[in-house]
Amino acid sequence: MIAESFGAYFGITVTLLVLGLLISTFRILREYQRGVIFLLGRFYKVKGPGLIVVVPIVQQMVRVDLRTLVMDVPTQDVISRDNVSVRVNAVVYFRVVDPEKAINQVEDYHEATSQLSQTTLRSVLGQHELDEMLSQRDMLNVDIQKILDKQTDVWGIKVSNVEIKHVDLDESMVRAIARQAEAERVRRAKVIHATGEQEASTKLAEAAAVLASESGALQLRYLQTLTEIAGDRSSTIVFPLPMELTQWLKKENKKAGQ
Repeated sequence: MIAESFGAYFGITVTLLVLGLLISTFRILREYQRGVIFLLGRFYKVKGPGLIVVVPIVQQMVRVDLRTLVMDVPTQDVISRDNVSVRVNAVVYFRVVDPEKAINQVEDYHEATSQLSQTTLRSVLGQHELDEMLSQRDMLNVDIQKILDKQTDVWGIKVSNVEIKHVDLDESMVRAIARQAEAERVRRAKVIHATGEQEASTKLAEAAAVLASESGALQLRYLQTLTEIAGDRSSTIVFPLPMELTQWLKKENKKAGQ
């Protein structure tokens, strides 16, 4: 009786063990997944997607996700080239393009890419001045992306994009930048005013030269000015009459009498 019970239990155990081995033999990988297969500890091949066979005990599989991953780079303290302390954070977009390298060349490719992104962000931004960090962010994004992509290539990682999110300044630096911007606006206003005065003086000098070349034109301009003054005010205006004007009028009268 005991022997029969032991035999029944043994048969059930063997059946469950075989069933478990059969289930673990077949794996299903999605379209964005690959399986890195190791045969007795040595790299064998990359399989997937779809239904794949993994021989139990002899073979082991490591799943790798090929989708683009979004990694937030923690805020970093950076000292710019002009000795300004800022706090900068960024976001990095990357994906695995070679599953075999991503598993065999680095222990944890996600953590390795994160640490490399932090050091590269500090290194690149430290070579630029604060104005460049604020106004040339696109150029800095491209520089960081190229450096990361080159260094992670041996890990089978492709860094597709890097975006600097925030460049935070302390309050004293914000006030200093505001004063600098105000001084720049005042400087531009003075330059524009001086340029206008210069152009106006040039035109006045040209007009004076034209009037000086023709005595009649000068006298006519004088009379026009008197007309404008008389039209603007109703009060009596005492205005000195230049000798040149009286002489010119006499000449004109003589011409008319002839």
